[in-house]
Amino acid sequence: MKRNLVLLLASCTSTLALNGVAAAAETSAAPASSVTVGEIVVTARGRSELLQKTPAAVTAFSQKALKDARIDDVADFIALTPNVSIVESQEAGNGLINIRGISQVRNGESPVSVVTDGVQQISSRQFTTDLFNVQQIEVLQGPQGALYGRDAVGGAIIITSKQPTNAFHESVDAEVGNGSDYRVEAAVSGPIVPDRLLFRVAGSYHDFGGLLPDTFNGQKVDSSHDRDVQGQLKAFVTSNFTIDFHANYDYTYGGADNFHYEGATNNAACQETSFAGSGTANTVVRNFCDFDVGTDVRTLANASLRFQETTPWATITDTMATAKIGENLLADQLPYTATISKTLGGTCTASCPNFGAFGTQTQWEQDAAVENDFRITSPDTGAFKWMVGAFVLRTTRYISTTTGYNNGEGIVGIYRQPQFSNPTNPTLTYLGDGDSDLAYALYGNVSYEIIHGLTADFGYRYDNDDRAQNASPFTNAGLGTPGCTTTSPTPGACHVSTDFSKGQPKLTLSYQVDPGLLLFADYGVGFRSGQYNQISPAAAGIGVGQVSTLVKAETADTGEAGFKSTLLNGKLHLDVTGFYTQDYNPFYFVFVGSVGAQVLVNIDQVNLYGGELQADYTPVKGLDLFANFGYTHSSIAKYAYNPADVGNWAPYVPQYTASIGAQYRTPITAELGLFTRGDVEFHGEQYWDPEDDTARSAFALVNLQAGIEKLGGAWSVVAFVKNLTDKPYNVEYVSGGFTEPAEPRTFGVELKGDF
Repeated sequence: MKRNLVLLLASCTSTLALNGVAAAAETSAAPASSVTVGEIVVTARGRSELLQKTPAAVTAFSQKALKDARIDDVADFIALTPNVSIVESQEAGNGLINIRGISQVRNGESPVSVVTDGVQQISSRQFTTDLFNVQQIEVLQGPQGALYGRDAVGGAIIITSKQPTNAFHESVDAEVGNGSDYRVEAAVSGPIVPDRLLFRVAGSYHDFGGLLPDTFNGQKVDSSHDRDVQGQLKAFVTSNFTIDFHANYDYTYGGADNFHYEGATNNAACQETSFAGSGTANTVVRNFCDFDVGTDVRTLANASLRFQETTPWATITDTMATAKIGENLLADQLPYTATISKTLGGTCTASCPNFGAFGTQTQWEQDAAVENDFRITSPDTGAFKWMVGAFVLRTTRYISTTTGYNNGEGIVGIYRQPQFSNPTNPTLTYLGDGDSDLAYALYGNVSYEIIHGLTADFGYRYDNDDRAQNASPFTNAGLGTPGCTTTSPTPGACHVSTDFSKGQPKLTLSYQVDPGLLLFADYGVGFRSGQYNQISPAAAGIGVGQVSTLVKAETADTGEAGFKSTLLNGKLHLDVTGFYTQDYNPFYFVFVGSVGAQVLVNIDQVNLYGGELQADYTPVKGLDLFANFGYTHSSIAKYAYNPADVGNWAPYVPQYTASIGAQYRTPITAELGLFTRGDVEFHGEQYWDPEDDTARSAFALVNLQAGIEKLGGAWSVVAFVKNLTDKPYNVEYVSGGFTEPAEPRTFGVELKGDF
């Protein structure tokens, strides 16, 4: 009784709170006898565990929670996860995650390892897709490198697809909304050979006409069109041996690069609100005045094959996968407006497009990879558990970035070769390079219950990442690496290579005080591999002195402690975690507008501390109350390039994230029920550069749902609205005065059916 009172008092006086996503376990990952109604089984630590008995900060979304919260894309579940945020701007594949103050930047790798059906994503461009056919999502905060490796410096996201069964099953989800938003998702699954060979096929069609107008040309700059198909075959060769094949293809086309430059002169014909060089992240302009509306095309194709053998002593799993990604961006160049002081035609130098003539910019990237993960895992029972594994990844990437002169005849896509003499859209500056990466890792962990309830876990992973870059001989932006000159049209060549390696240990102690209270503490090391910028912008004399060819590897040392509790006869879940991180060489993004370069630099050290509190409460049947709060304090501790920034808030780190809401279900007839839900998202103040030049102020978004559903869940019709108050805010501010506004209020109706 005393313990319950203490924990209830903590929940009332704390400024933190948990995402209410607990729902009935809808996975077969654990024996049915070990799972009761209201519990979620997670596999985030590489084996099946009940969420409330997992000694880690984990936010889990079951299939029911995904449906109830209308989670259609990654931003939806991130908004309900404490201390995790995302910036989706510029193009379809650009989703910049921040987790506990560890950030992602353009052309940089993610601070979280994203694993879908046992396969690690090779590029962050794979992450920002529409979500459908999903069984469960798990988000782990804190370094997870001991299991997931080099890009799990801040955490991991585990996505599990819906699985086929012996019973035929069909489902359809149709949605219509403002902005000519139409979405249809459908799936069918069942047996090909009962008990032996099962299949599942799912597809998604999504068209969005857009809500942000371009006055100059009458188009919507934020339109998008997405087509996605997924397939799975699962063979039960014997009672202990399975073969699982997955394949996916996604095509996305839409508007892109929807930035305003705050220093731009406005075109009176567009009647565009003037920034007047405000230089503030809070100035929001929702209409555009582009000469050419930016466009982006992204294609994703991947396949995987998993073999799994279960024996009395261990489960042996081998997962092979391949992926190919392409993305092509075409857009106006700075100052992103049709306003000019020079008419079409004539000649132009490299700097001319920025301040006086029509300029264009393009970026094309193509990635390909093969990977293999092999692991042996002991049974989930017993006082002693273990796992060993090996991982190998081979990736290649080519990226080209250009500026051009616009003759008013459209923008020409540039790939591996510039088009300096193209009369339609002559290339002015070209950066191009091919990167290759061979990574391998060995890992293992052990878990031992020292005495009843007290368990020690130790994991260790060694990652080696061999990276190389070959510069294009056509580069002409005045950039180069030592010993290499690449001035077009005289071809040159340069090659650089570096080996990055790191051991990543993690130690966890946990104590199950009683069935309703788990205490835990851990220490772990995270590692994000270094990489290369496009050539060496430092050699161009562009005035960004800290930029170099090589971006150093990042290391994060984190200690955390917390508890998970179940109170009031299971009606209340309350979880609290606190952490402290020393982050060495975190990445920061610099945009060099004169040549369209997007380059990375390192800040020497950032210190981070904070915590999360998550809670959900069911006072009466049908009513669920839920909340979460995550706070991260960031401080630049060392920055050799600009010591005056020491003590400043780190860029792209919101001070807090939070959400609170309620959901209610009640029968209204013998067959029909009423469903209502309301959420409020809170986003804390956020700076965008090490100098803390301007902050986006804190804001809140209100989301509502209401509808009718068939009791038992066979179908539902729900009306929804997101950002009810139509709060204007910028999704991103890039240092120098570049802003991209967020979507206005959206609303619509959704119909779901399961057969």
